[in-house]
Amino acid sequence: MNYTYLVKCADGTLYCGWTNHLEQRVKAHNAGRGAKYTKGRRPVTLVYYETFETRQEAMRRETELKRLSRKEKLELIKTRPICSVVSAQSDV
Repeated sequence: MNYTYLVKCADGTLYCGWTNHLEQRVKAHNAGRGAKYTKGRRPVTLVYYETFETRQEAMRRETELKRLSRKEKLELIKTRPICSVVSAQSDV
């Protein structure tokens, strides 16, 4: 499975990415190994994700999400809340 995701950084900004191991990727962000952008903005909290069959679909959706305004991203998060949040405090 492949994922496109949004995490909320400690400073309130949003970061968008894609991965094929969502839980591991969020842990990597929180360990400072995920992306340069999130390294200095930890902890991050997973606030939104979508699943895809192929890497190409996930990457295409990542590009689409990155083109959205912050307001549009926040609306998207509101429309599809996730039940279990992977964060720095999570053992997942």
